Amino acid sequence: MLLREKSQRSFQMNRQLGSSLAVVAGTVNVLGFLQFGYYCANMTGNASSLALKINALDVRAAFLCFVLIISFVLGAIVCTVLVNMGRRKGWGAVYAFSLVLEAVILVALGVKSTWFTQVGVPDGGAALVLSFVMGLQNATVTRISGSVVRTTHVTGMLTDLGIEISDWLESFYHQINDEYLDIIKKRLWLHAQIVFCFIVGGVLGAVGYMHCQKYILFIVAIVLVTLAAPGIIENARTSAHKK
Repeated sequence: MLLREKSQRSFQMNRQLGSSLAVVAGTVNVLGFLQFGYYCANMTGNASSLALKINALDVRAAFLCFVLIISFVLGAIVCTVLVNMGRRKGWGAVYAFSLVLEAVILVALGVKSTWFTQVGVPDGGAALVLSFVMGLQNATVTRISGSVVRTTHVTGMLTDLGIEISDWLESFYHQINDEYLDIIKKRLWLHAQIVFCFIVGGVLGAVGYMHCQKYILFIVAIVLVTLAAPGIIENARTSAHKK
């Protein structure tokens, strides 16, 4: 699921990876808001908040919104640097390693938040880390799918969903090539499922925050490592056979 990219990937691969990481993104986004007071995957909202805070002359809040956006972009930059470097060095599991890096960062943040952060004190630094992680994840799935899937960008997914619904409805009134109609249905299903999984992730994040707040980031990290493990194992096995 994490060894093939772009045109080499099947619809099922994109659906499985996109849906799994959408659950992670939804969970992290809600956790960021409940625990730190900021949506860490919602850059559209943060950009709007930045404009509002500037208008209100709230310099501190405006600066935080700005650095949240910068952190997201930095995450995407780091992902791209890792992928490009991995390609040059022949790392077949470079995308899997990106998810492992995301998991390691979440574990480190979980340790800090659980044992080294004073209860009830806002932690803007943690929000920046989560924003970085979401940028890293979104760039990972965007690169590997050839921009077909974006797990944190629900606005884009809903736009694509609306387009596919329109094309699907049009097929009832105008003749469309069967092969193209099949592609429309697959894309419609893909985008609808990713949006649904993002919402499910948000619900799980809220429930996890209520019942196991100390361990929820560790649970998310385990999910990411579980997703990455088959790709890393298969890459190691393939590399061993080549030697």
